[in-house]
Amino acid sequence: MQAIFLAIIGLSSIFIGYRFYSKFIAEKIYQLDPNFETPAHSMRDDVDYVPTNRVVLWGHHFTAVAGAAPIIGPAIAVIWGWLPAFLWVTIGTMFFAGVHDFGAVWASVRNRAKSVGSLTGDVVSPRARNLFMVVVFFLLMMVNAVFGVAISTEFQATPSSVIPAWTAVVVAIGIGILIYRMHIPILWPTVAGTIILYAVIYLGELVPISLADGTLGLPAGAQWIIILFVYAGIASLLPVWLLLQPRDYINGIQLFVGLGLLYGAVMIANPTVVAPTINPNVPASAPPIIPLLFVTIACGAISGFHGLVGSGTTSKQLNKETDARFVGYLGSVGEGALALVAIIAATAGFASLGEWEEMYSEFGNGGVGAFVSGGATIVSRGVGISYEFAATLLTVMAVLFAGTTMDAGVRLQRYIIQEWGSIYNIPVLQNGYVATLAAVTSCLILAFGAGGPSGEGGMLIWPLFGTTNQLLAGLTLLVISVMLVKLGRPARYTLIPMIFITGMALAAALLQLSTLYSAGRWALLGIDVVIVLLAIFTGLEATSAFMRERKASTAGANA
Repeated sequence: MQAIFLAIIGLSSIFIGYRFYSKFIAEKIYQLDPNFETPAHSMRDDVDYVPTNRVVLWGHHFTAVAGAAPIIGPAIAVIWGWLPAFLWVTIGTMFFAGVHDFGAVWASVRNRAKSVGSLTGDVVSPRARNLFMVVVFFLLMMVNAVFGVAISTEFQATPSSVIPAWTAVVVAIGIGILIYRMHIPILWPTVAGTIILYAVIYLGELVPISLADGTLGLPAGAQWIIILFVYAGIASLLPVWLLLQPRDYINGIQLFVGLGLLYGAVMIANPTVVAPTINPNVPASAPPIIPLLFVTIACGAISGFHGLVGSGTTSKQLNKETDARFVGYLGSVGEGALALVAIIAATAGFASLGEWEEMYSEFGNGGVGAFVSGGATIVSRGVGISYEFAATLLTVMAVLFAGTTMDAGVRLQRYIIQEWGSIYNIPVLQNGYVATLAAVTSCLILAFGAGGPSGEGGMLIWPLFGTTNQLLAGLTLLVISVMLVKLGRPARYTLIPMIFITGMALAAALLQLSTLYSAGRWALLGIDVVIVLLAIFTGLEATSAFMRERKASTAGANA
């Protein structure tokens, strides 16, 4: 199998999904209204609520939801063979992720930009809202801790990525000021910012930055984690126009350049996929493909975290309701394209089947390492740039995506803590600074508490991330389904993916209970039990509300 066929078939499929299926969903199911006043206008404060150009907002949304997960998950999941991963990414993007992400933005915009957790209280019950928001908080804590550790690891492994990564922050602030305060047309800041970002990659190679072990008694990795969370806390308090929007936008540009480079190299070099279609020699350490495939590849097929971003930050910046299709569904298409090229890099970027099998000798191997190694090999062969520069470029790309996810994740944690302050009338939690401090502290406790001073705690909890993420996606689809039934619209387009992904996630969670118990991982076992129980009780509440609304709708139709 030649990689060019995977690229053409996969990209064609997901873009056909956007062209036709998303249009059907927009017109017949969500029924978008171009005259509806969005919260970005009705609640405008120029901090969190800001009407935003849909292309800029798409850049923010896309890069906030992308992170490194659509690289890590697919590049791990190919251990079962390239075909299962390929099918789940393409089908999942078209019929699962697109509907979920689009729906979360739409539902939030129609309800004063409330988060999906808060929205659950309105359409299901206050008790379901409380349970849902605890699940959400757990997920955000995992996301932030995991990506903080991941960025720290990449900074240590590739010191040349440090200067480009932090330069992106400075460039983003400059672009935000130029566009929103000096009213410079978006083209020139975009061009200048993109050129600077790629130019400093060379500077990073000339001046690699490494932290010395032992400062304040901490290893270098722990120092980076603390620095990253101090930054994320500050970034979460800044107006979205100053850093979050422009950083995500320019990272989106960089992502497109990276994707163009990778796909262009695939078209030119046309490497052979050396990985098996379905792997007959899966290592003994690998769990069963069903249900684990569907939680190993979360971002890139469907992800509950996307609903949090869509309802937490994106909905507050949507200029017109009709922009929800472009931002929400097309954002999932972009992530599907990233997951697809990660599959290609991790299956066609190796010289032989033996080399590939060496990389995938154990479950959990691969990930960013396989993506960078395989992708750099393809790019160097197809485009002609050096392997070393290509590897640095791809590493920087992964680091920047993980960083934007942290930025959005800490901000979303702050929103949830502030919502709790409002719900339970605790004024101190309604304070943005206190809520941010609580959010950052919880992530640091997770990152350091389970793994000691190295900060490996964030990675130790990774096995639960995918399961929790998919459970949240299922619950979000169920809440959207309740809304649709209340409005008298067909709900099967959200119910079918909800039933499938929830079933797979629950099966994976139960399997992990057994695995964690056998391994004596008591802390993770406890977290898994809590998350499963919360998800089950929330699901029962939402199902009850769905049946109640459907019965009322049927009775009204027969009256």
